[in-house]
Amino acid sequence: MSTPSRLSLALGSGEVALPGAGRIAVFAPRAGHDLSALPAERCHVITGFRPDFDHFAAQGFACDTAPEGRHAAAVVFVARSRALSEALIAEAAAVTDGPVIVDGVKTDGIEAILKACRARTDVSPPLSKAHGKLFHFAAGPQFTGWARGAPRRIEGGFLTLPGVFSADGIDPGSALLADHLPARLGARVADLGAGWGYLAARALERGDIEEMHLVEADRAALDCARENVTDPRAHFHWQDATHWRPEDPVNTVITNPPFHAGRRPDAALGLAFIAAAARILGSARRAFSGGQPSSSL
Repeated sequence: MSTPSRLSLALGSGEVALPGAGRIAVFAPRAGHDLSALPAERCHVITGFRPDFDHFAAQGFACDTAPEGRHAAAVVFVARSRALSEALIAEAAAVTDGPVIVDGVKTDGIEAILKACRARTDVSPPLSKAHGKLFHFAAGPQFTGWARGAPRRIEGGFLTLPGVFSADGIDPGSALLADHLPARLGARVADLGAGWGYLAARALERGDIEEMHLVEADRAALDCARENVTDPRAHFHWQDATHWRPEDPVNTVITNPPFHAGRRPDAALGLAFIAAAARILGSARRAFSGGQPSSSL
């Protein structure tokens, strides 16, 4: 028998009461989160992370990348980025007429978020369980200052947003890889986990590329990439890079894959990117009559 989640315990015990009618906004749930305590027909799952979007859509939840209209209640799952967690709470408070429930684990900074929320409004006593906490408060304008900041320019003139990977500067690993890419990459190239577009921008310095496919699961990062990579050869895909398949064979795959899930090291995730690159190139090898596809990791 599975252990009840913090959300299930809070709702089941009556510590948190949901309004009897109206939509419930559920911000940034991950595929492992249990939403079974919520009335699914009233839930509006809001996430810009494509694997989670696809997971909850397959379960029958209404999903979108941004809230629309008013909601009777909201649930916010904290993210590993404090700036993103604060922005999600601000967004939830702005579109909700009832309680805002915040849930998260210690490794994602729930303690700091709880303390910061207490400084702005009256917060319920937290429910502590499984290395995490859940609390709630009444929606209001107290969190306006936490709204997601405007895009900003970093070194090299690249545009980023708070909460996206490497928002404060160029990732050293990506810079190292970009400096050592082959002089020629072929006509069609895919960047798996393209982020806000640094690797693709550097690769497109090569004139032999005819198509560059940027594949990224984080919608906000991909929106930044559209601003950073304006080359007409670029094509953008909001997809899970570990499952994406090109319509036509590619010559080269470049990737600086993630090796963390949240703050937790997860080598399997990076290996899944490498396996995806191998599958893509394996298909290309069978399709191309000449030349050898290659990868750059």
